[in-house]
Amino acid sequence: MTTAAEHIRITLDGAWRQARERARTDLDRPEFAPHYTPDLDEARAITLKQMRMLAESGYARAGFAKAVGGGGDAGGAVASIEMLAMSDLSLMVKAGVQWGLFGGAIENLGTARHHDRYINPLIDLDLLGCFAMTETGHGSDVQSLETTASYDPGTEEFVIHSPTPSSRKDYIGGAAQHATVAAVFAQLITGGKSQGVHCFVVPIRDENGDDLPGVTTSDCGYKGGLPGVDNGRIMFDHVRIPRENLLNRYADVEADGTYVSAIENPNRRFFTMVGTLVRGRVTVGGSAGAAARVALAVATRYALQRRQFSAPGDEKEVLLMDYLVHQRRLLPLIARSYALTFAQNELISTMDRIQTTPVEEVDPQEQRELEGRAAGLKVANTAHATRAIQECREACGGAGYMAENRLTALKADTDVFTTFEGDNHVLTQLVAKELLTAYADEVRGMSPVEWMKFAAVTVSDIVKKRTAAQQIIQTLVDTRRDNEEDGSLFDRGTQMTMFEDREQYLLSTAARRLQAASNREENLFDAFNFVQDHVLHAARAHIDRVVLEAFVAGIESCPDAEARELLSDLCDLYALSVIDEDKAWYMEHRQLSVERAKAVLRGINERCRTLRPHVPALVEGLGVPEHLLGSAMLDAPDAGRLG
Repeated sequence: MTTAAEHIRITLDGAWRQARERARTDLDRPEFAPHYTPDLDEARAITLKQMRMLAESGYARAGFAKAVGGGGDAGGAVASIEMLAMSDLSLMVKAGVQWGLFGGAIENLGTARHHDRYINPLIDLDLLGCFAMTETGHGSDVQSLETTASYDPGTEEFVIHSPTPSSRKDYIGGAAQHATVAAVFAQLITGGKSQGVHCFVVPIRDENGDDLPGVTTSDCGYKGGLPGVDNGRIMFDHVRIPRENLLNRYADVEADGTYVSAIENPNRRFFTMVGTLVRGRVTVGGSAGAAARVALAVATRYALQRRQFSAPGDEKEVLLMDYLVHQRRLLPLIARSYALTFAQNELISTMDRIQTTPVEEVDPQEQRELEGRAAGLKVANTAHATRAIQECREACGGAGYMAENRLTALKADTDVFTTFEGDNHVLTQLVAKELLTAYADEVRGMSPVEWMKFAAVTVSDIVKKRTAAQQIIQTLVDTRRDNEEDGSLFDRGTQMTMFEDREQYLLSTAARRLQAASNREENLFDAFNFVQDHVLHAARAHIDRVVLEAFVAGIESCPDAEARELLSDLCDLYALSVIDEDKAWYMEHRQLSVERAKAVLRGINERCRTLRPHVPALVEGLGVPEHLLGSAMLDAPDAGRLG
């Protein structure tokens, strides 16, 4: 008989349950047990060995399109790589670079000549690659990369060159040691004219692991975490590659140097190319969420066994989880993990549908919305991981600081997730810009000044678009009850309305501020800076609303009544926690009275008390298998007395 906890886990796994279950089975081997290995050489060797074991079992093939010899399961591939984060984040990153970024560039930006030559070897790890986009001088601003690829019609070759110190490819996973080929992003120059950033296949090492002529690689060395990933730097000194090494799905250079592309607009062409690589951003967010679930599973299980202080009249010390303050530390974070996982599942489903649709049939608007959603959830998941893992570490006291209990490694390894695949503040701004201009194609690649000019005349009323379970959510909103002070806060329609009203107000006032600032300020960049904080707030409100809608849809998908009730209580806890965090805004805008603000706190406490007896089921529902907890303090019931 299936328990409520099992129903919850199955519901949380969602459409990608099969891929996640397979990963749990594949990772149930001693070689994938979580480990603390600070030595770089040893950690890198372990990670590469694990990668080879995964390759031998066919772990990566399903994620590539059937047309290139894969299984056509893009969503399953993302869910599978997310699960690697529960074993070792170095393994997840290394796999993501090899099969997601490098492999994704070959598949999505290349054509048959590249697919035939590279896809099978890179899947089987006969070819190890890296993704050379970021430079010392440019990270988020990819269009301004300085590396050049100048075409020489006399030899029909591209000359890859690093013209400045800041054009050095930096922080590149695989570049320090293992990769023999790089997918290099560079400014394509032909006939003396730059055609913008394109991607090229550039060999960087020979079979002995030595740098090829003109290539200089170096090791980034010790980082804050991820010791199993060999991050490195690459400089190019007039390195020649054949014309055919241009990944030419969207543009090509003919033998005489003529540049050809079916997409005439340079900005549209660039964003079409990078848009096909959205899977990396989806994976980073989901993997951060998986790491947060591991930390919460460890800390909560510890709180269910660790006792501290005696209650009056009771000789037995009190479990940490029986203290309301400890429930307040962990349960809202567990609720947020559930919410974000449901939202991530919907994102993966959308990505899978779009990426398995023939390119010519993909709706550009849907592609843009996917990119915006991926950016928003990457921000939400990585910020949550940073916050949740730190809270878990502190909640476990001295034991949480011991390397053998894993929380310090999770904290170190996920720290960089807030900045790679896009700095979180930059991505939040991207979400707002897309929303405010209704995903208008013209805004792609605009500078702040250009965008301000556009927004000043284009921004109009924002149309609210449901993102999940449209009919269910509308019914909840229409039937909400607001006549009770405390009771209304547990009404789902009321919660949805409070989230929607905040988002709508912030977006509409952001639009008005943009127009007013543009009219008032002669310097449009200053005008952009003037409203930036408000724009970011609007984007965060949008992300919160999208996540709540996904949670509601997730509850509706659960077939078991008991499990559905627990998920509903968790959803209350998530919604009230978000309202509490932005309580000042709600009160400033008279959407929350002083008394009702107090009721929010009472509601959070009430849901914590209601959920306390079910905490073991909620932890099991997070889907972290026992063999991947990797925490010594959970082995003994009396652990943690070092205090």
